[in-house]
Amino acid sequence: MSVGIRHVQPSDYGRVIQHVNEWWGGREMAPMLPRLFFIHFESTSFVADRADGTLAGFLIGFLSQTDPETAYVHFVGVAPDERGSGLGRDLYERFFDAARGSGRSVVRCVTSPQNTASLAFHQAIGFEQEGLADDYDGAGSSRVLLARRL
Repeated sequence: MSVGIRHVQPSDYGRVIQHVNEWWGGREMAPMLPRLFFIHFESTSFVADRADGTLAGFLIGFLSQTDPETAYVHFVGVAPDERGSGLGRDLYERFFDAARGSGRSVVRCVTSPQNTASLAFHQAIGFEQEGLADDYDGAGSSRVLLARRL
């Protein structure tokens, strides 16, 4: 089935948030994705819809307000039955284009050191590990710092 990618709209929030915990294997991830991202970062965030209108994936990203060279991917998700289809790469490519178009030269993101699938995916699309940050999201929540030069 074909998939189309477009910018998010505030009305997409409900469609996306209903899948987040399920797509992360039942982990409580929804609190990490507040509605404000769908309101304030439309131009750098994307949803992927199947031809039948169902959600296939999404990427929520923004341009750093602190570092004019940096764009940041906050959250990305691909429906389990779409994984391996290239959709994740396509979503990132859309974000890379938006970042380049805004004069950014690096994209950053983080992932859990235990999430080996995420680490492998990010490495495959050109991200490099810049380090490990202990207590990044609170005590005991280490994150791998990733960057891709554009």
